[in-house]
Amino acid sequence: MGTTNSAIAAVDSGSRPRIIPGLDGSQTTPSVVLLASAYDHVVGEGARRQARLDPDNVCALVKRRMGDPDWRFMAHGQSWSAPAISALILKSLISDASFSGEQVQRAVITVPAYFGDDERRATIQAGSYAGIEVAGVLSEPIAAALSYGFSKLTDAFASSTPDETVLVYDLGGGTFDATVIELADRRISVLAVDGDHQLGGADWDERIALYLSQQFCAEHPDAEDPLDDSAGSQALVLAAERAKHELSDAESTSAIVAHDGKRSVITLTRAQLEDLTGPLLRRTAELTRSCLAAARDRGASTINRVLLVGGSSRMPMVADMIRTDLGLNPQLADPDLAVAKGAAIYGDKLEVERLVTADLRTRGRLADGAPPLSAAPADLDESCGRVATAFGLPVAGVRRMLEISVDTVVSRGFGVLAVREGDLRATWLVHRNQTLPIRVRRSFGTMRADQDIIEMTVLEQAGQQESSRPEDAKVLIEGTIRDIPSGYERGSEVQVTFEMGFDGVLHVTAFHVDAGIPLRLSVKTGATLSQSEVNRELEQVHRSRRREG
Repeated sequence: MGTTNSAIAAVDSGSRPRIIPGLDGSQTTPSVVLLASAYDHVVGEGARRQARLDPDNVCALVKRRMGDPDWRFMAHGQSWSAPAISALILKSLISDASFSGEQVQRAVITVPAYFGDDERRATIQAGSYAGIEVAGVLSEPIAAALSYGFSKLTDAFASSTPDETVLVYDLGGGTFDATVIELADRRISVLAVDGDHQLGGADWDERIALYLSQQFCAEHPDAEDPLDDSAGSQALVLAAERAKHELSDAESTSAIVAHDGKRSVITLTRAQLEDLTGPLLRRTAELTRSCLAAARDRGASTINRVLLVGGSSRMPMVADMIRTDLGLNPQLADPDLAVAKGAAIYGDKLEVERLVTADLRTRGRLADGAPPLSAAPADLDESCGRVATAFGLPVAGVRRMLEISVDTVVSRGFGVLAVREGDLRATWLVHRNQTLPIRVRRSFGTMRADQDIIEMTVLEQAGQQESSRPEDAKVLIEGTIRDIPSGYERGSEVQVTFEMGFDGVLHVTAFHVDAGIPLRLSVKTGATLSQSEVNRELEQVHRSRRREG
């Protein structure tokens, strides 16, 4: 589910990923929604074409709004949250898959590695709105590495090939991630991540559009600025996007700007593009260096390969920067489709694990909560055989899928507000680039005797560095613990536990040690919608019919 384009993939009988094309044969679908009426919507290229004609009812770049509790898109008297708009895109992909004979019930949805807790929860909510079970939320660089390293990870002779440390430079339409990943025998391990989910190809388009507008206004000083008109602005951004794409192959191109009865043909060179957008590229270089430094701290002294992922990584300036500034030799790695293919591979792994686990537990050969590889070897072999036979899969393939291990890290730090030396400070329990899953417990003391209420604030790291200043962090959860029994002294121990699984979603619990009771936290998270709003949006999503544009 990309910022500018989305794609859906499945695996064949040999667990090889394949893209499921849309009804028009395209392998990707523009992540653009036209709300044609209160009951009809168009997704994809049809909606994108309408952006110039009906800009007020066309929603694009919604991925940048994921996790923003206050953002709404208004159309035809209805409001749509980011998860609701995203659900329409997902439903369109699911419908295309159904037309191709693939019935989608469970799916892996990919997200930028640098997405925080709110954004990941919003992504899961979008899947729920679309009527599917979200089997997993997978970071996009991991998906790209899975796609690239699939044969290495599954080949029976993979152990004879050397391990690789890979930098995934992922510059998409609206987000950027730098991730260092280690590919080893049956294992893919994330060592470090960094990024910015408000930085991507759309920012390049905006810089070009501003330049085109300035040139147009200089040539026609009596004409209205195209950027002051919603339709003109949409047309200018589309022209900028075309120019950017053309300059990936050519040294010069021309853009036609027609507005307010005037027309200009504006020449743009690759050198001008690089000058206009240099600060954006330098920002990706800064984030990449930070990621490489964090990976070195974890023992990755050498990068063996650089994979360029995301459509915007096609710009020649990207590869030039990596060679010149970072001293690395990059390669394009199926930039538009690698993420979707990797998601399909990971989904296949999760499904095989689910089937084998269910088979073992049904036969009493595996305890609840235990991983399938902990079963007795003979029982595991028999279970793999039964699953392979039932689903027409090779036994060796089932076993290899079980053996592939995917390890990742948390993209942000998480902590709480606590009083230290008389001041309210951010105290971090989880640190960026810690390996998932995480379970950490920290003890705090009550502020006074007979304290019956605790105000609790959970924080998420906002910048690249942890800071003890509350204003430098994002408030993730605010809540109150009430009805604590009296009779306990000042400084009574309260344990706070943070747990985070592979999906990167945070769970917080508290325990009053002296009283011996768990504490219930009544909270409102930043991305939480009221149940009435959830019900309304569910009805809205399922009532709106997709029509071809």
